[in-house]
Amino acid sequence: MRKLPSLQSLRAFEAAARLQSFLLASEELHLTPSAISHQVRGLEAYLDQNLFTRSNRRVELTDSGARLLGTLSTVFDMVEEACLDLSPNAVVESLSVHCTPSFASKWLGPRLAGFMREFPDLTIRMSSSAEPVNMLQEEELDVAIAYGSVRRQAGVVVEALGAERTAPLASPTLVGKRFKREDIAKLTLIESKLNPVRWRDWFKENDLKMPDRPQPSFDRAALVLAAAVDGLGVALESVRFAERELANGELVIVGEGMYKQIERETHFFCYRAADRSSRKIQQFHDWLLRESRSLAGDN
Repeated sequence: MRKLPSLQSLRAFEAAARLQSFLLASEELHLTPSAISHQVRGLEAYLDQNLFTRSNRRVELTDSGARLLGTLSTVFDMVEEACLDLSPNAVVESLSVHCTPSFASKWLGPRLAGFMREFPDLTIRMSSSAEPVNMLQEEELDVAIAYGSVRRQAGVVVEALGAERTAPLASPTLVGKRFKREDIAKLTLIESKLNPVRWRDWFKENDLKMPDRPQPSFDRAALVLAAAVDGLGVALESVRFAERELANGELVIVGEGMYKQIERETHFFCYRAADRSSRKIQQFHDWLLRESRSLAGDN
């Protein structure tokens, strides 16, 4: 007899760990966030160790959690492939998409339900990492969404997903009603290490003197925004990633209208030129561009 924890708890953990969010995991599995939390705590009790470290509004994997996620992702992929192999009459295709963790959790993930409604016969298989991928070597991938600067190479099509605005973002509790243009230098500046737009660029663009003091920094946009929501300081990040926080009032754009806007192309849609005629890639490509243009129109 196999000694295994419940499948429900493993599925809940895998989704929460992959998406870096109990909320997004609940939406994917059609459960409540409290149900996801209950399943994860049950799994932690079974294993007698923590899989996440928890703070106010975010969770992070422990070393044990990261190890378990790596194993479960492989196992679940194998199970999914085996089931598809046993269903020869099924018409569902899969599209393997790779992107950065923050793009997956903050922008793409919340929109995937809409994509699935529009294309019910196409299943997304998503992987994420901060490291760039080589599409000519990673043959199991259909599409990669690259971040920052992209190395152009023969045989790979690269298309920008539109210019996106980078702006100073902070909790409304940090920004008073009498906020002046120079007041931003008095706030704690949170550095987003992977964002190509840095605070020194922003201060230079706005003809302001950057304060000479240490800055807390994070290597994920999701962590940068969470720190800003928690009141640590002001983050310089893509408005694309902060849609939910801006909509629900957890963040505001600091000094809206006082500063010059900085817009750059920072996300790129990549696929092999040999797959140019692939119907599923073109469907995802066209949908993604519509979503990106819709956001640009809102800004």
